[in-house]
Amino acid sequence: MKKIHLVVVPVIGLLVAIGCSQPMQRGAAPKGVAGGPEYVVDPFWPKPLKDNWIVGQIAGLHVDTRDHVWILHRPNSLLADEKVAKPGQASTRCCVAAPAVIEFDPEGNFVRGWGGPGPGYDWPQNEHGLYVDAEGNVWVAGNNAADHMILKFTRDGKFLMQIGKPGKAEGSASTTQLGRPANMEVDVNANELYIADGYGNKRILVLDAKTGAYKRHWGAYGGTPSDDKMPAYDPSATPSKQFANAVHCVRLSKDGLVYVCDRGNNRIQVFQKNGTFVTEFIGVQLPATDTADLVFSPDPAQRYIILADGQSSYLRILSRSDGKHLGSFAHHGRQAGAFRSLHNLGTDSKGNLYTGEAGFGRRIQKFALVAN
Repeated sequence: MKKIHLVVVPVIGLLVAIGCSQPMQRGAAPKGVAGGPEYVVDPFWPKPLKDNWIVGQIAGLHVDTRDHVWILHRPNSLLADEKVAKPGQASTRCCVAAPAVIEFDPEGNFVRGWGGPGPGYDWPQNEHGLYVDAEGNVWVAGNNAADHMILKFTRDGKFLMQIGKPGKAEGSASTTQLGRPANMEVDVNANELYIADGYGNKRILVLDAKTGAYKRHWGAYGGTPSDDKMPAYDPSATPSKQFANAVHCVRLSKDGLVYVCDRGNNRIQVFQKNGTFVTEFIGVQLPATDTADLVFSPDPAQRYIILADGQSSYLRILSRSDGKHLGSFAHHGRQAGAFRSLHNLGTDSKGNLYTGEAGFGRRIQKFALVAN
């Protein structure tokens, strides 16, 4: 893979991931690694929202089969001076909270927005996690202390199904209740919903995607999950036998493996779909402080993992075969191509990369693939 860093192009103000020469520094990668994805940030994507809308913390992001980009944000996270304008009233003052779920087309145009409380379902108190399946159904979760459910809607926001309920969690052994789920993904061929469950429970949970019926679950290393309080991550200690808070992402690779972001333990664990442990990438191989999310490179073999190192504001490139850290780019900041609280990743069919920021970042960005 080519060495990576970000370079400012004066004419158009773009940041480009290209080669450099110093190994393992910020924005750099080891010398002599050939190939790998390179990106250019698009500072004009997406286009401005209508009606004085503004988004809060980005809590979910997914690119559907039509290359439409979906986000889930937290309307309640707007700051006091961002709530001045009133919906439906003319105002030159900021702002109106956009709907929680927003769909953009590939050019960054707003398509539709919906979300929030409604009849027949319990909307989460703190939105977290969004996935759009191959049929166009939109899955939404939440990670408030009382959010123990996942909701399923049509593309235009019609409610279809609720799995779990708010209130009290039942623990990682429950076959009927969730525990502050963080994210999800659907295995189309098996019709199974994989859930990173999550901020309360400490497991991967698999359900029937049509009915919500329980199928199986597992903890770290494929073992039985425990809800006992875990010690804080210590890079010098023996790796924890349990997932930490939070089991933050679950991703399915083309070759049938399940990748899990064990965020609190600074690692990625890899499983077969039946929960059999395969391998893990931990701090020694993975110099990250926050495994917030990951996606795979667009080549047929998915040779690389693109990792969102949220607290360090890096996008890291890893070898999928062994977890080796090959390079990184980006840094803290508010300008195009930089991050504040990097939280979510998505990719489209062309290999373009999309990022979502929580905390005080509160935006989405597009990084166009220029080499792979």
